[in-house]
Amino acid sequence: MRRIGLSFALALALLAPASRGAAPESKAFSSVERTAREAFAQQGLSGMGLSIYDAHGNKVFEQMYGDFSADRRIPIASASKLVAGLTILRLVDQGKLSLDATTGRVLGWKGAQGAITLEQLLSFTSGLPPRDSCTLRPGITLAECASSLSKLKLVAPPGSRFDYGNTHLHVAGRMAEVATGKSWDAIFGSQLRAPLGLAPQAIFYTWPRRPEGTTNPLLAGGLQMTMHEYAKVLDLEYHRGVYRGQRLIGDALFTRQATEPYPDAVIGDTPVGHIGLNYHYGLANWLECAPPAVDCPVQSSPGAFGFTPWVDRTGGYYAILGMDVGGRRTGVVKFSVLLAQQLRPLIREAIKTGSGTPVP
Repeated sequence: MRRIGLSFALALALLAPASRGAAPESKAFSSVERTAREAFAQQGLSGMGLSIYDAHGNKVFEQMYGDFSADRRIPIASASKLVAGLTILRLVDQGKLSLDATTGRVLGWKGAQGAITLEQLLSFTSGLPPRDSCTLRPGITLAECASSLSKLKLVAPPGSRFDYGNTHLHVAGRMAEVATGKSWDAIFGSQLRAPLGLAPQAIFYTWPRRPEGTTNPLLAGGLQMTMHEYAKVLDLEYHRGVYRGQRLIGDALFTRQATEPYPDAVIGDTPVGHIGLNYHYGLANWLECAPPAVDCPVQSSPGAFGFTPWVDRTGGYYAILGMDVGGRRTGVVKFSVLLAQQLRPLIREAIKTGSGTPVP
């Protein structure tokens, strides 16, 4: 009977979804872990991770499910947007750019296109068509792509319509290059990669899955990162520009970042709207507050391959759902975003009732 019991237990263990990583010392996170594990099993992913950090930057929960690692370097798709936005906001804080700077003044654009501001580019209300093939061409430069974008007919006057897409940040990145006289990779390296201690391999590519193309980097979706690296970005975001005691970006810019700059703008293409969520956009991040959002304390930047980071200052934590589904994109954004929504109140309760003991 003992041998049969052991065999049955072994069978159950083999059938259960694999999970590994640092488990919390208390039972506070048991509901969080169970919800994530069950969602992972139901979705049929090969691998997924969940990392949670408290308001002091202590990692209080981390679990890997299936074949995944928090140190695996992966393309993070639209989670790149928040990183690009923070890089540009640091230039604004240093006075090298202004949110009111126009494409006409910085890039020499003419006509209606020349009236687009950096704030409109960061909030995806520039009026540019949201997608263009030049943003996906590794053989050209950011300057060449931005030049071709300057000739596109606007779909709406700047500031009057929101459309989620790649073109806005591409132009913002070119404005950063002209303002500094440096390439985007050099800008990202000096403004965030080095100060946060990110690996040299944290790079924006045109095609991040290969990876290929750094002269025309896709700011809206081309970054390769690990979960542990992205946690440093969220540390900076959560603490409103302060990283490990050093202020890198002024506090006031985080109020601007978390506020809808054009609350009356028509909402065009909105991926979160497609899955039933009424969240609007700030400066290179989603604001998970009822619109019109003002200094929203819950912000996120989910990506097409499932990588979903967010900060929840009301709940006293920040977190990352890590995964890389490759070409299997159907339903993944909905899965990861709705799972984050489901986890949010559970994490808040765990943070409030847990011991807060850091885990390795």
